Amino acid sequence: MTTATEATVTGQREITYLQAINEALHQEMERDPTVFVAGVDLAARGDVFGTTRGILAKFGSERIMDTPISENAIVGLAVGSALQGLRPVVSVMFIDFIGVCFDVILNQMAKNKYMFGGKARLPLVVLANAGAGGGMAAQHSQSLEALLCHIPGLKVVMPSSAADAKGLMTAAIREDNPVFFIQHKRCSRMRGPVPEGEYVVPLGSAKVVREGRDITIVATAYMVHEALAAAERLAERGIEAEIVDPRSLQPLDTPTILASVQKTHRVLTVHEAVQFGGIGAEITAQIAAEAFDYLDAPPIRLGGPWSPVPYSQPLEQEWIVNANDIHDAVVKLIEG
Repeated sequence: MTTATEATVTGQREITYLQAINEALHQEMERDPTVFVAGVDLAARGDVFGTTRGILAKFGSERIMDTPISENAIVGLAVGSALQGLRPVVSVMFIDFIGVCFDVILNQMAKNKYMFGGKARLPLVVLANAGAGGGMAAQHSQSLEALLCHIPGLKVVMPSSAADAKGLMTAAIREDNPVFFIQHKRCSRMRGPVPEGEYVVPLGSAKVVREGRDITIVATAYMVHEALAAAERLAERGIEAEIVDPRSLQPLDTPTILASVQKTHRVLTVHEAVQFGGIGAEITAQIAAEAFDYLDAPPIRLGGPWSPVPYSQPLEQEWIVNANDIHDAVVKLIEG
């Protein structure tokens, strides 16, 4: 299997974000017989989103299995099997459902390696779909990544592109610590160039997805695409925005973000999650602490309002940060 680098992504064949994840799962299961997949409707159905399609036919029921609808049991299975030397990839379907299994996540999954002096390995991946925009209402539309980032012992990734989805899934499966792989539902059908062979995006590496000189926009998951749309409009006003996609939220690639801010001297963080206590607050705090002397204006944040995600689709669209919001925030920051 050939190994690709980020520099070789351009010009590759194009597939969807979900197909890229599926391809990473297939390739890692073929490479490593200790990798297995478990969750609700993953085997025979191939997942409600199609993430695991074709795995049962290729690898059989010992490598992918349907479980009862018990998220607590699913993550418990992941912890136990990882401690015994396997590499489970399990799905809780929607990130909203982590509340059902938070004791296992918070007190077992995240703590075992520390409690056993580093001798215990927990190579496991938890797949979870996040994000609004599909009319799925308050209990199926949240973005709860900040909750997970706050827990020592867990790693958290949120890819925005098909290539990053494949590369981060590969890295997550090979990681010897628990990784939450958060898929944004509105990214799932997006297409992009993806290498066919082995492809790894290291955990803790951000990516500058658009070069600019006037302001840094740090955006996560689907908000990267809204930021790119806003940047095109801003360019018409003579404002060149640089867009940084952290990709990995825990660990966070602070040096790449700081380098961008030191170049542009202004920064806006954008995430879909509720603004209060979101990952943007942590990024802004680190910028204020490490790059304060480079700032020509206060760092600002955009995030969801302090409310559950509405079921009504018109209200939901008002709730979600969009390109217009990003455009207007940047104009106000630069032009006053």
